Amino acid sequence: MAIEEEVPPPKPPSSPSSIDGSSQRKTKPGTKRLFLTLSVLLSFLSGIPFLLKSTEIHRSPLPFAGAISSRQNLSFPCRFHAVFLPSSSSSFSPPQALARSLLQSTSSSSTCSSVTISVTVDSPGGCESTEDGIWKCGARNGIEFSGDVDDDAVDELLDLRIGAAARIYTVVVAVKEEEVRVVVGKHRHAWIVGRVSEEAAVEMVSEIFAKMFMRGGREENKEEEDFMPVGLDGNLVLSLSLLNAGPNDWVYDWEMQKVEKLILAPVVEALAPIANIRTESQVLYHTPKSSISSWDDNLSSYVFSTRDLPFFVNSNEWHLDTSVAVTGRSKVLQFVVYVPSVDECPLLLRLPNGDTSKTNGFISPMWGGVVVWNPPNCSRNSLLTQLTRNMISPEEMQKIFQVFVGQLRLLFGFKSDYSHVVGGRKFNFLPSVRGFTEWELDVLYRHHACSNLISCTSTLESLSKLVQSLPRMIVKDEIGKQSSLARHMLKNSYVFVLISFCNGTYHVVVCK
Repeated sequence: MAIEEEVPPPKPPSSPSSIDGSSQRKTKPGTKRLFLTLSVLLSFLSGIPFLLKSTEIHRSPLPFAGAISSRQNLSFPCRFHAVFLPSSSSSFSPPQALARSLLQSTSSSSTCSSVTISVTVDSPGGCESTEDGIWKCGARNGIEFSGDVDDDAVDELLDLRIGAAARIYTVVVAVKEEEVRVVVGKHRHAWIVGRVSEEAAVEMVSEIFAKMFMRGGREENKEEEDFMPVGLDGNLVLSLSLLNAGPNDWVYDWEMQKVEKLILAPVVEALAPIANIRTESQVLYHTPKSSISSWDDNLSSYVFSTRDLPFFVNSNEWHLDTSVAVTGRSKVLQFVVYVPSVDECPLLLRLPNGDTSKTNGFISPMWGGVVVWNPPNCSRNSLLTQLTRNMISPEEMQKIFQVFVGQLRLLFGFKSDYSHVVGGRKFNFLPSVRGFTEWELDVLYRHHACSNLISCTSTLESLSKLVQSLPRMIVKDEIGKQSSLARHMLKNSYVFVLISFCNGTYHVVVCK
């Protein structure tokens, strides 16, 4: 007989209220858990700088504050002295009144930061001056300003009399019963001779001060556009080339060493404070020009016009690169003597007014100049049966290189001739054997110093704008170091140039 065993029903799940209270936390988490949590959080936060440092873009600080950015801050103090020598039948106002009139008409020059004008009236009856020591009273005795006297002699005598104040620009007005003449000397003085009134004398003296001595005869709106043909590294190479277009007809050579010693050496010495100038020369053959000339029966020669000048230089045939040591920042000016072949000889340049050029040459801005030299008796009848190497005579070489010096003056912003018309009056200039007079060199020094300082400032400002516009751009420490050095040199150069001009010494600083 089977015995059935009763199975008890399953127990229902226990309710929360039935959980054993001994296994539950009766207090809040303590400081241990809080410490562990903060330790993990601080470990994470301490790794954030390392993460940012590993992913950041290095940008060295660029200190551009305080850079010179105004052209007005780059002007220089100017000192002028006017000497009036009235005749016994004429009279002038007191020196103080003349100084005020000159200052009012001269101070408008933007080149000068400050203008100081002193006046001396040295008349037969007495002598008055606003500043002693520049013109000695009675110095008019022994100086003859008439037109019969050589201007070069007057120029040297004036330089001797006012040599102690050589750094002050001086204009002498000598009243005489003759036509008015205005002469600007090779040094830092000029003189006006003739029947001139006080009002006209003050006006002409102001024009000489402001337009000649300060601007070099340049127009006011063109001063900032003038090109200074000097490399960024302060070097300038004068490349001189003699081109024989048709060596089958004749071959010419030159004695360059004599020319460099007699003509080019004084010019290089005069421009030494502005640039380190080197000269190189070469002789090339089979160098035809690109333009086509035409025969003119009236001139009995071949002619090419100014319209042909852009096509005259044959860059494919003229290999004018003479220096392999010239770096990319140095400037090279080409000066070419072109000897035409017998098929186009003589070759003359016709000007737009129909006249022929006196120099038979032309310049190309920022490139150099060309002179077309026609050999003597250039015709087929003068050809030799056996070609020989001919030398250009010293007289012809001197004429050619005088034209080159005039072209160099044009490239530096001056006129090639020695006469200007200012305010309807003709100003005569005495030429210098160095190609540039002392007051013209002063203009170049000032302009070159201002150009270097402005160029340096513009470069720093452009770099600053570039870095600020590209926040993800990498700026190395070397760039920041060089920028700081450039800014420091810029400030020191500005002060140094002003002191140099005030003391009469010229050391132009090139900020690269």
